[in-house]
Amino acid sequence: MRHIIAMLLQNEAGALARVAGMFSARGYNIESLTVAATHDPAVSRLTMVTIGDDSVIAQIIKQSRKYIDVLEIADLTSCDHLESELLVVKVSASANNAAAISRFTELGFGIILDETGSTRTLQFTGRGSHISAVLAELAQMTTILELARSGTAALQLGES
Repeated sequence: MRHIIAMLLQNEAGALARVAGMFSARGYNIESLTVAATHDPAVSRLTMVTIGDDSVIAQIIKQSRKYIDVLEIADLTSCDHLESELLVVKVSASANNAAAISRFTELGFGIILDETGSTRTLQFTGRGSHISAVLAELAQMTTILELARSGTAALQLGES
């Protein structure tokens, strides 16, 4: 089962490596990992997506709480949450498809970041499934030259 693990940890050297190492030591692949400082520069928010057995993920979370660097940790999979990814993609543009690329970007809630004679650099945000659908559609429409895709960023809904 897919799990989204969110944690707050001290923004110190080695904290991320210790947490990620615990997952890899147990043979779990980290599908995506997003980490950045929060509004408090001493604290980072880490969002990790992995696939695994519920009981093993629960055990890893329990062990993570023992690390001094981990301030808070939760499996967002079982609660209401928002998640989003970022895609920046450079595509080939010609007189034949430039207008279609622009229309698609607008309809897909994207932004054109850069336009040259033969390329367009586009930005899209949304759930992972939306980003995957955008990439599939772009691949049918034009040649994808380069892309950068962030990992999942997620927050629990409500006041918690």
